Amino acid sequence: MSAMRVIEISRPGGPDVLVEGERARPSPASGEVLVKVAAAGVNRPDVMQRMGHYPPPTGVTDIPGLEVAGIIEALGHGVADWRVGDRVTALVAGGGYAEYCVAPAPQCLPIPANVDVVHAAAIPETFFTVWTNVFERGRLQAGESILIHGGSSGIGTTAIQLARAFGARVFATAGSPEKCAACERLGAERAINYRDADFVAAIKDATHGKGVDVILDMVGGDYFARNIDALALDGRLVSIAVLNGVKATINILTMMQRRLTLTGSTLRARPIAEKGAIAAALRRHVWPLLESGAVLPVIHATFPLRDAAAAHRMLESGAHIGKLVLVT
Repeated sequence: MSAMRVIEISRPGGPDVLVEGERARPSPASGEVLVKVAAAGVNRPDVMQRMGHYPPPTGVTDIPGLEVAGIIEALGHGVADWRVGDRVTALVAGGGYAEYCVAPAPQCLPIPANVDVVHAAAIPETFFTVWTNVFERGRLQAGESILIHGGSSGIGTTAIQLARAFGARVFATAGSPEKCAACERLGAERAINYRDADFVAAIKDATHGKGVDVILDMVGGDYFARNIDALALDGRLVSIAVLNGVKATINILTMMQRRLTLTGSTLRARPIAEKGAIAAALRRHVWPLLESGAVLPVIHATFPLRDAAAAHRMLESGAHIGKLVLVT
């Protein structure tokens, strides 16, 4: 069996534990396709896995990487919707930092017309996450308002664009004037620098005391109670990460009196059928926006696959705006 270059996690630790290695090229199982990877997105869950805090699900390769774009090289048994040679972008549970990667066929999507392979590799993880959390769980509707924390991140830049494209009033938080300006260029009505302003007060001021209908939160911890204060009546708080900690205190009576919905989700361990349903929804509702250029992933920098450690250092530095991508 042919060999391929991969990035391995030699042991839990800092970026330097990412090392180039060689593995046997995988073969697609039933219902899977083999993708010759041209580019792979870099995401914070990759960092967590590298540090030993986010092991892959049972049966999934230990090679990091949750999204790829490239050409289908081979088809597993029973795959009827794809052909060898198709250009695809795919959400995977692992294995993206490699020259070849297997992906469940339902989690693949055609690379949108007029989108290059680098931008295509930056779509799955953030667009799947934003769609299912903002529009399915958060039920954001045209004419409503949303606050997006971490607005300059990969998730944030995606959420801002999609929320604006679907007719919502968008606010964001970010950690510098440059990042706030980037959020506003993407469609945020106002970006709040959380280092020198209280986002609750800013939201109340901008909404004449009402608050926002939806909050997308990746901070957790002490942000939880403040998010509650920033929500409108019938508001929805959607949690997708816990950078400031997993514990919070809530006034249950406040939740009841204001009819709030508190929800959230993770993506990696969800069944293929559920991820496939998200992919189908994206193809119907979001792919036209990508193909028209109305929405596009924000790419901060690209790195050769062998320099995955440098990409992780940049991600952890917080200096980026948008996504980082590895190119094979």
